[in-house]
Amino acid sequence: MTVYGGIEAGGTKFVCAVGIGPDEILAEIEFGTTSPEETIGRAIAFFERQPDPIDAIGIGSFGPVDPDPSSPTFGTITSTPKPGWQDVDIMGQIESALGLPVAFDTDVNAAALGEHRWGAAQGLDTFVYITVGTGIGGGAMVEGNLLHGLMHPEMGHLRVPHDLNHDPFEGICPFHEDCLEGLASGPAIEARWGERGEALPDDHPAWPLEARYLALGLVSIICTLSPQRIILGGGVMERSFLFPLIRSDVQDLLNGYVAVPAITEEIDATIVPPVLGGRAGVLGAMALAMQALE
Repeated sequence: MTVYGGIEAGGTKFVCAVGIGPDEILAEIEFGTTSPEETIGRAIAFFERQPDPIDAIGIGSFGPVDPDPSSPTFGTITSTPKPGWQDVDIMGQIESALGLPVAFDTDVNAAALGEHRWGAAQGLDTFVYITVGTGIGGGAMVEGNLLHGLMHPEMGHLRVPHDLNHDPFEGICPFHEDCLEGLASGPAIEARWGERGEALPDDHPAWPLEARYLALGLVSIICTLSPQRIILGGGVMERSFLFPLIRSDVQDLLNGYVAVPAITEEIDATIVPPVLGGRAGVLGAMALAMQALE
């Protein structure tokens, strides 16, 4: 029996799991992200107390990160705005403490891999996974390979049109203010309206504005990567009524230019929620471990 470990290293919480596959999870734990020493220590302790030998661990981490295996800082969280986590070698600490093979990627690339193996992207070779929550991030698979390039995709920091007369909110991104994340993440919703998104009713004006910003981001991604499917996860997207608003806005913004049935006729099957739901991240981290051994 091959046993895999997975770490979804999020800026708000860590989720660690051990299992054989998505339907055979042997142990799982969730805890808040505090200091690197405390948080990584708790993850290590979780794996150390497992009764079954673990063959490999995958880490899907919040970022930005260094995902280049040839780099001296491979596996490090780099220029993150999260205080105390800049230049933290999360992969090296896990690998050194446990003495196991460790695979590493962004949290959204990991989630994309999980959805490709077990979820909404099965059978596809080019697709995008986007999470909309504490931040906005995007992972992509292009022709069967997770996309890295210069670093890794940073879809949450796309610059989207911002009409200050219609929406005078300046944005909250510490780097760009009104990028997509700065305008449409969960904290941006709270900062703009004075209440967390969970507290806002379905008919609140926050939601058409949210859908429009997300659609503007998706149109840029559609025109750039031409994904066969876009999977939208994260806490904000648990408000399922956002999906038809976003789909309609995407069609409106494209204005017939991308004239393929997946956009013009079958968009309900093109912009979709994750099949793995909130577990896409940790299961995707396990999929990284599987991929490393394969």
